[in-house]
Amino acid sequence: MKKVLAFLLAVCMLIISAVSLADESSVSEKEAIEYALNLQHMDQEWTYNSGSDAWTLSIVTAVTKPVIENEEGVSVCVPGAYVTGIDTDGDGTADVTAESATDAVKGSLVIDYEATVTSTNGQVYTAATAPVILNTGAAGYGNSSNTTASSTYAAEGYINVACGNRGKQDSYTNETGETVYTGDAPSCLVDQKAAARFVKYNILLGNLPGSVDYWVSTGGSGGGAHAAMFAATSNHPDFYDYEIEVGAVGVYRNADGSYCTTVTINGEEVELSDGAWGCVAYSAITSLYEADMAMAFEYSLNPDYSFNTEFQQALAGFLSQEYMEYINGQNLTVEEAKVGFDLDGDGALNSTVALIIEYDTEKYADTNGYGGAYLDLYLAEFTENLQWYVDNLDYADGWTWFDADGNALSDEAVAAMTAQEKAAAFIEGRYAKSGSGKTGGHDGTMGGPGGGRGDFPGGDFSGEGPGGTPPDGGMGEFSGDGAPSDMTGNAGTEGTGDEMTVGTPDAGTTQATGSTTDSGNYSSYAEMVAAYEADIAEIEAGDAYGKNIVNLYNPLNYIGAEDTENPTWMRIVCGASEGDISMMNSLNIQIRALNAGVDAVIEWQWDGGHVPGEILGESLALYVDEMYGKYVEGAVMVTKPAAEKQTANGTGESASGTDLTSWVTLDENGKVSFSLSDAAAYRTKGASKATPGFDVIDYGQEDYVFGDSDSNARHWSVWVLKALQENADALEPLFNQ
Repeated sequence: MKKVLAFLLAVCMLIISAVSLADESSVSEKEAIEYALNLQHMDQEWTYNSGSDAWTLSIVTAVTKPVIENEEGVSVCVPGAYVTGIDTDGDGTADVTAESATDAVKGSLVIDYEATVTSTNGQVYTAATAPVILNTGAAGYGNSSNTTASSTYAAEGYINVACGNRGKQDSYTNETGETVYTGDAPSCLVDQKAAARFVKYNILLGNLPGSVDYWVSTGGSGGGAHAAMFAATSNHPDFYDYEIEVGAVGVYRNADGSYCTTVTINGEEVELSDGAWGCVAYSAITSLYEADMAMAFEYSLNPDYSFNTEFQQALAGFLSQEYMEYINGQNLTVEEAKVGFDLDGDGALNSTVALIIEYDTEKYADTNGYGGAYLDLYLAEFTENLQWYVDNLDYADGWTWFDADGNALSDEAVAAMTAQEKAAAFIEGRYAKSGSGKTGGHDGTMGGPGGGRGDFPGGDFSGEGPGGTPPDGGMGEFSGDGAPSDMTGNAGTEGTGDEMTVGTPDAGTTQATGSTTDSGNYSSYAEMVAAYEADIAEIEAGDAYGKNIVNLYNPLNYIGAEDTENPTWMRIVCGASEGDISMMNSLNIQIRALNAGVDAVIEWQWDGGHVPGEILGESLALYVDEMYGKYVEGAVMVTKPAAEKQTANGTGESASGTDLTSWVTLDENGKVSFSLSDAAAYRTKGASKATPGFDVIDYGQEDYVFGDSDSNARHWSVWVLKALQENADALEPLFNQ
């Protein structure tokens, strides 16, 4: 017995020793990473911009083990008011100041924590309380090269962060000469999380000004998706292994398999989050998990929509049924008081309403049989957003207004226009927007997608406006030359119509809406289904960490989840006529967020296409300042400034607005109304992407993000596969016919 006890004791000692060694190894790695990513130990270089009174950090690495170095860096721009100068010799005093700076200066910031900045909206910030804006790239779920942060938000008192990220196109050559794809999910999001950890760590060290608590993620299209996902997945352990893999700061694996998420600050362990306080996401292309079903359902609400092929029409019908079952299986509810709509018609806002979709071909004949409380909420949101638009037309500075005969009004007539008259003119399309970009789109300075990266032109991103043709192919076509590029100017390619080839990153992001070929990759229906089955089986088997990467990129899995630190607020802005994603995707995020206690709003802009700009007096900065006043004790309560009513007509030669009268009714009190079928008709008229289900068949849209180490694309939609399998008898005879 004594021998057995002695043996067991020896085994225990060996285990304790092994654990201790492992812990020491973990501690050593933690110390090494924190030393390496401390800006004081890096070759930091600062440049002063006198025009915006801002200091900008040169690009530095955000991780210790980057896979693609020029896509995993970070740059920070800070308002000059927070900076005494640059310490070039390490003695803690400023050797170069704004007055003496001429070229880039190597050294560290000397921060003035007593200085204040009052934003253009009247909010007051200091170097310790300033919000930090994280610009999420990943346009089209693609890569973003490292770029220096712009001084866009310096006047607002914000810290601005630009980071690179790997994307779906990325690959590298390994030591054996093989090409390995490395841009797949969740690498885009992981690189953004790693950048956030880096900046927050250096804020805690006193190397950078800003608050670690008031982070706002923002981006457009695929970047909007990542802005929303960044906020929705705040500090969730599902992403820790990926962050550890690239050597992010503030997340480490313990010997027992658990995680350590602290950094050492002045000898104390301080928690470090990779998440957000809020987000402003423009045309967030998420969740992809439900995107094809949702778009198919939205198309199918319009009985008059003309599909390109019988196969596409049939597949959309089957996916619509899947979407109804999916939504009804989610057991969604909403508190009327939170959304402000009387959904049950009892005249009060005190109910919690179950959001279901009903199918009754007689009751809902004008929407192909679909109705119910879920669609009542959808219609209410659409109506409210148009109502907001017509109620804010006094902010439409520089527009040209016309009479019913097409003649431009006189300055006196414009000055005398009532709110009702402007609303009527807008509904009838009797206007031409200003060319200044102040009202028609992102103004380049006050917020809007990519406002911190400096790569977006001014003006309206919405293409031809409602009912027109929004930019196709994500965020790449804003230059007007038809050549897509990501937020940092990396060129892509995209064809049109049937000539487009898909299936590789070089081929573009989607098939065109005019194509009448169901699939260019498969000669038979059976071959296509087999490819689907094999790809999805691989994904469901899990990646190197046992994770289903499609599930990782579904924000609905994380909002309100037990291990998620929910953001305080979310704002998602979409163009009401964009065809890149269904409006129901943003609706679903709002529903889930509201039920998790998040202050969540959606704005569906009636003059906007894909990635609409801020309009009619709104801006990202205004919203951030409003939220800061609402949720931060002692902050200024910010409200939107009153409009300066237009007194001189614009210089447009002819009306270019869309006549909405076939969809919308305006009553004598200035209230708008329209039916669900009208909303569906408006939505499908503006769509410019491929028809439902079509994208994923040939690896289009953002789908290559679900590749693996050997290939850049895999089929991934379990819902499309289900529709293909269960309805083969109906679909197979129609395929590629």
